[in-house]
Amino acid sequence: MDLESFERLRTDEGRRALGAAVELVRAGVGAVGAASSMRKAYDAGLVGAALTQAGLRQRAVGKFGADAEVMFFTPQGLEQATRAEVAEHRARELVKRWGKGAAGGLSVVDVCAGVGGDLVALARAGCRVDAVDIDPLTVAVARANVEALGLSASVRVADAESVDPGAYDVLFADPARRSSSRRTFDPNAYSPAWPVLVEMISRARRACLKLAPGIPYEFIPEGSDVEWVSFRGEVKEAVLWVSSGESAPVVTGERFARRATLLPEGDDLMATGVQAAVGPVGRYLYEPDGAAVRAHLVGEVAETVEGWLIDPQIAYITSDKRGHSPWVAGYEVQEVMPFSLKRLRAALRERGVGVVTIKKRGSAVDVEKLRKDLRMAGGNSIVVILTRIGDRPVAILATEMPH
Repeated sequence: MDLESFERLRTDEGRRALGAAVELVRAGVGAVGAASSMRKAYDAGLVGAALTQAGLRQRAVGKFGADAEVMFFTPQGLEQATRAEVAEHRARELVKRWGKGAAGGLSVVDVCAGVGGDLVALARAGCRVDAVDIDPLTVAVARANVEALGLSASVRVADAESVDPGAYDVLFADPARRSSSRRTFDPNAYSPAWPVLVEMISRARRACLKLAPGIPYEFIPEGSDVEWVSFRGEVKEAVLWVSSGESAPVVTGERFARRATLLPEGDDLMATGVQAAVGPVGRYLYEPDGAAVRAHLVGEVAETVEGWLIDPQIAYITSDKRGHSPWVAGYEVQEVMPFSLKRLRAALRERGVGVVTIKKRGSAVDVEKLRKDLRMAGGNSIVVILTRIGDRPVAILATEMPH
């Protein structure tokens, strides 16, 4: 979809076409049938734009809920957009941290606006948002979303580097993390690139950056606060919080503060520097939430279930007590064995296992190949956890415990 096609959707005729496309998509009419039906009233270009937008809205419900019914998207913009619950959490945290005493709300510049998911959350949280993006189509889409949701925010075409972050209370950035069609994990390949972002942070009063969860620790500025966020067990982002003249409270000897947040519950866990003990596999095994693992808070999680690690380098916690913590998925251990295909196959056959859930950490085993090689048959199910203890590969047979 190009800018001209999108602007046509904003006309009276375009709105009617989009409404018709939405109804056809909701009814489950296939692409060919929907296009054939709509071409009786609209030209091919408008039909294509309307059906594309209707399909994007349908896909967007998972991220934006009811808002998706009136919002606009581009394929890339929807893919990169922040899930609404995550954006709302971040916006609330921003206002909680820095909004006290800000007359009329914090002024925030969003230098990578995209289709507007983050600026919508910021505006709803009471911030005065000035958003920029370098792509004219993306800006048009973000403006349309601000209007469709009845919000107030400025959205304009500009390069992030042209913005003076010091003119605002807060700099917000969600840099693009894709090179062509592939996701990049190198901060220097972000757009804007990491050196540009660091320079902008240095000129900002306060800054909030949404980053990939795997951001290398060496890139994180000293004195900052980094929050890893997971939503329903999936790590979504790392958030970098920086305030000029202020340093986050950090564990002695560390450069920055670390914490993790679970959504939608809102539980958070702060780094305390605790180191978990290491010992043999107990009756229960616990898998920490990915946000805690990324934040190097496995020791803190172990405390919540009175547990210890089975290996100092592997994020599996064990205990002889059944613990209850939102930070772990729990399993009751049935058997621990040295890993071998023959031995594992025999153990599953003996238990009549036909369905197996395979998890692994610290194991080089090809899970899909293993699943085929096990040749299971039976009515029972089990969890197989592949890991290592020291240099010994092991398989742990277990049953999942309810949260």
